[in-house]
Amino acid sequence: MSFQFKIIGKQYINSIILLVQKLNGNQVSDAVLKERFLEMFNQNYECAGVFEDEKLIGISGLWFCTRHYCGKSVESDHVFIDDDYRGKGLGKQFFEWIYNYVKLKGCESIELNTYVNNYPSHKFYYNEDFEIYGYHFFKKL
Repeated sequence: MSFQFKIIGKQYINSIILLVQKLNGNQVSDAVLKERFLEMFNQNYECAGVFEDEKLIGISGLWFCTRHYCGKSVESDHVFIDDDYRGKGLGKQFFEWIYNYVKLKGCESIELNTYVNNYPSHKFYYNEDFEIYGYHFFKKL
């Protein structure tokens, strides 16, 4: 299999939403997700994609910022690889591409959140040398 990794734009928004829905289990409607993603693309957000030929099979949002404790940083968000492509080393390849891409943009660190019950992702991120530095708290307003 031949895979391509690249930054993708708004033209793939429907494919991005399809994968986000698989990740989150349709918790938010497609219409609301489309509205939110269109707004995100106008902020410090980019979306990295994994393609098999022309088919989008994996994504990771990338939020760029500068933080007082680590300098220029990127937060990887809504990371997802389609079920049929898992367990084949594709996630590792994708993250190697992401590391190289964000270093070229001047990032000094990468951070992310993962759901507490997503144990396979925890193992993956530990194997990628991520460390747990804190807890992510959330409050709906």
